[in-house]
Amino acid sequence: MENKQDILDALVECLKLTYDQHDLEQLIYDEEHETVTVVWENGHTVVNVAMDSGIAMVRDVLRALR
Repeated sequence: MENKQDILDALVECLKLTYDQHDLEQLIYDEEHETVTVVWENGHTVVNVAMDSGIAMVRDVLRALR
């Protein structure tokens, strides 16, 4: 079974190395609601990842980045 928070933790470190996402602070998986909260220094957004595999979750999060 995939650990979705571990996947997100690795992804956030990768994204923080980019110019576009340097202000990204956290990606937080909520297992109960099947959402990911994307947290930047100046705000946040919530992404629906219901029924997603690990790679589908990554794709949904990447689509939601500003």
